[in-house]
Amino acid sequence: MITSPHNDKLKEVRRLQRRRERRFVAEGEDLLRAATDAGWPAVYELRSGIDVEPELLDAVSGLGSGTRALGVYEQRWTAPVGPLCVALWGVHDPGNVGTVLRSAVAFGASSVAIGPDTADPFGPKAVRASMGAIFAVPVARVASVAQLPAPRVALVAQGGEVLRGPRAERPRGEHGRTPGHPVTLVVGAERTGLPEEVVEACDAAARIEIAGDSINAAMAATIGLYEWTRVPDR
Repeated sequence: MITSPHNDKLKEVRRLQRRRERRFVAEGEDLLRAATDAGWPAVYELRSGIDVEPELLDAVSGLGSGTRALGVYEQRWTAPVGPLCVALWGVHDPGNVGTVLRSAVAFGASSVAIGPDTADPFGPKAVRASMGAIFAVPVARVASVAQLPAPRVALVAQGGEVLRGPRAERPRGEHGRTPGHPVTLVVGAERTGLPEEVVEACDAAARIEIAGDSINAAMAATIGLYEWTRVPDR
């Protein structure tokens, strides 16, 4: 059992809580279970009272209440793939990024692409907000719209057509979802939206009809995924 705060593993956890490296930390038994279920092995796990003294684990935890278990994992990056991809451009809030990962899993997305100036999906806040989805959906890093699977639809606050998913009559797909019709939904920052050059590089622009001025990036991505995957009215 680890009994010293100067232990190398504890030093690494403290470092990973502050800055981005090739590894990342996931805290809590639910996240560790999600990693196991996804076949994503930990470099190592630390469990309170088993591997490390409880007060030492609490001292390196990113949670205000401390933690009973955490794991350190190697990051995994892949190429963006379809048929259903979500791309985030300039989304600074790691909580929003983690929530989008969770929504991507909920609606069966094939991948989430992280564009320029977007929060690290493997950062502690994003990992917590993902509720384990970080282990379940492929994550890609892209520098341009051209790297995204086509067709690409930019979600904009104004202009473009109202976003509507496929309406053709056809058999229901797995889990009751509508098969086919690939798309990459491109989502920008809450305040500034997508840069003009990104919108122009996409194949189409679409908006979500709302009564107010704006919704945050995670909500926009979630509504977009719902609209695209929902079963047509019969």
